[in-house]
Amino acid sequence: MKIFLDTAKIEEINKWIKSGVIDGVTTNPSIMLKDGISNIRASISTIAAALGDKPVSIEVTTDDPVEVLSQARNFASWAENIVVKIPVIDARGNHCLDTIHRLEKDNIRVNVTAVMSFNQALMAAKAGATYVSIFFGRVCDEGHDAQILVQEFKRWILDWNYRCQIIVGSIRSVMDIQKAATAGAHIITIPPNFLTKMCDHMYTRETVRMFLDDSQKSTKPR
Repeated sequence: MKIFLDTAKIEEINKWIKSGVIDGVTTNPSIMLKDGISNIRASISTIAAALGDKPVSIEVTTDDPVEVLSQARNFASWAENIVVKIPVIDARGNHCLDTIHRLEKDNIRVNVTAVMSFNQALMAAKAGATYVSIFFGRVCDEGHDAQILVQEFKRWILDWNYRCQIIVGSIRSVMDIQKAATAGAHIITIPPNFLTKMCDHMYTRETVRMFLDDSQKSTKPR
């Protein structure tokens, strides 16, 4: 399983690159707004360079199919490791499958985002998407079992030999990460604060303190 960092903050990205645990970065307009990014090209280009050959996803900011194609091609020209995020449907409910298929045929990798159902995921895979992003937390918000959704979609991909990879996003807790991982997600995109929580445990800290205290006691002159 891979971990993508869900942020546009280069300081966080550089910090976690050093740890060796992240395999890419995902962003979206809401993340960029929250992280105070105004120059999108400069920010994404910096992130792409820091990642080397690891992917960074950037999302289109329009519903118009012609403009989506234009934006996607422009974004992809900034660096070889850029992946374009396109919602499975637009704000009016029109599917974006034609655009996804066309971009993939032009060798522009697409991350189909805002996927909330098995059928949406299936259609994105059929259109040729490189990545399909299931919004785990939002699926659960509607009373559905996101873990089962990931499991069933993973089984379908394997049965029919589709190349797309499942990204799980919309992470609300560390337990969401565990559930997505055990469900078979290829990738989980995780906010930086949750990566820190994944490493921590109050009893681990307590145990380490005990070991240190006992070590100091054992080395004192008698």
